[in-house]
Amino acid sequence: MTVDDDQKKNQNQEEFYIDAFRPEDAEGIVRLFRAVYGEHYPIQLFYDPKAIVEVNDAGKYYSIVARTVSGNIIGVEHLYRSAPYPSVYEFGAGLVLKEYRNTGILTRLIEFIFENFVPQMHNIEETFGELVCNNVFTQKSTIHFRHVITALEIALMPAASYTQEKSATGRVAALDAFRCFKPKPHRIYIPAAYDQDLRTIYSRLDDSREIVPSEDMAPAGLVSRISMENFDFAQVARLAVHEIGKDFSDAYSNVEKQAIAGKAVVLQAWLNLASPYVGSAVHTLRERGYFFGGVLTRWFDSDGFLMQKLLCPPDFDGIVLESADAKQLLEIIKLDWERTEV
Repeated sequence: MTVDDDQKKNQNQEEFYIDAFRPEDAEGIVRLFRAVYGEHYPIQLFYDPKAIVEVNDAGKYYSIVARTVSGNIIGVEHLYRSAPYPSVYEFGAGLVLKEYRNTGILTRLIEFIFENFVPQMHNIEETFGELVCNNVFTQKSTIHFRHVITALEIALMPAASYTQEKSATGRVAALDAFRCFKPKPHRIYIPAAYDQDLRTIYSRLDDSREIVPSEDMAPAGLVSRISMENFDFAQVARLAVHEIGKDFSDAYSNVEKQAIAGKAVVLQAWLNLASPYVGSAVHTLRERGYFFGGVLTRWFDSDGFLMQKLLCPPDFDGIVLESADAKQLLEIIKLDWERTEV
């Protein structure tokens, strides 16, 4: 690009500012998603202005926008509920109009969220991000805004999701990083198989837990409660274990069979660490090829423990990590995955 071309581009950019959502922004958000993704973004919500207004009003999503002085939406970042506990919000679904990239808009959107917006929201107690590991940009910015890396999801997203930018040849992993805004000290139970690994993660948090070894078996009459969510476009199934009962082995098998029948190649189990019986559930899953994932803080209001199973090859060599903590976590996971391959 010549200097003249660069100057012309800057002349075409309006001044903009970062702001919370207004109902009149919904049409602009739809136009932005169409400009960047065409009709192919997997979350159809972002093609429906009325639905965008409704989820913002209900607090299911919060859209933070970069708005020009004339009212055009040129960038957006979202907070939204994706965990079982509704006061945990994920941040993501962020994008910027091509003509305004390399202007620092995404960084300013994220800064507004964590420095201005979230501290005023009494219903947001914890935030987290899934940080893709085919680059380190989101890893750097998220850690800068005081999020702690606690888990790593192997092979989360298909390479096809990154066709346009050509940044992945295999399935892409994602780090999970959490920030506590409203501490809630509580008791958690640690499975013996991962005692030291989990204690290492917990030592990094700035809010406290009472850590107790999980040694008990579920009593007769206690029934397991497991829900499942399928993400067809990614071939990922997430199985949330809210209650661990005496019937856990059979109950989990039934739900897992449904996930595999639905063509999932990545199976994720979310176990509630508030259950004294989590150790027995971890033992069962380890026997079935599941391996370590990490901690999901406040996931059920109490903490969650991620275990994962792959029906596809992991691309460990393609995982790009920034911090020493993330690299240590990957080594823990690789060793535990190797156990499942023996």
